[in-house]
Amino acid sequence: MKRVGLLLIFFVFSLPAHADTIYQWVDEEGTVNMADSYDKVPFRYRNRVEIKHYTIEGGTPSYILERPPNLLSGRPEGIQTDLYGRDETWWKEKVRPWKKQLEEATTRYEQVHHKFMKIAEELSAKRYGSKGQYKKIILELDALKEEMIKYQALISEANEKLDTLSREAKETKANPDWLK
Repeated sequence: MKRVGLLLIFFVFSLPAHADTIYQWVDEEGTVNMADSYDKVPFRYRNRVEIKHYTIEGGTPSYILERPPNLLSGRPEGIQTDLYGRDETWWKEKVRPWKKQLEEATTRYEQVHHKFMKIAEELSAKRYGSKGQYKKIILELDALKEEMIKYQALISEANEKLDTLSREAKETKANPDWLK
């Protein structure tokens, strides 16, 4: 039994020191993330990653913290980012769908509004027509009015989201030209 105990003690102290490198960053929601390879760190967070070299020597864990040099950021010199490391591409991708929705909804609204006005003019010209024709035109105008309301809501939503993104860009010191 003594031999087994001595063998275990000898074995534990003869193990080489174990070391690991962990790459840690905080995303825009404030979540701490870790990866075991620099390649696994998302591109937009590479400029603020912390490198922790963990070691276990003599049974006591410890780590050495270092910041990577700017060369490790994965970005060519001169590329601007906001406070969270998001660049022009990130902002343009965030804005693009809302601009597209705004453009499409505005175009459709204008088309429907034009049609509505044309039919309304026809209604005033046919005021001496039959009741059936009059009711048909009224129903068509009601349907067009509902469609215009739908497009107004889409326009409003897109404008709201673009305003929110604009405020967020100001808060994070993003270049305002990226939102254009």
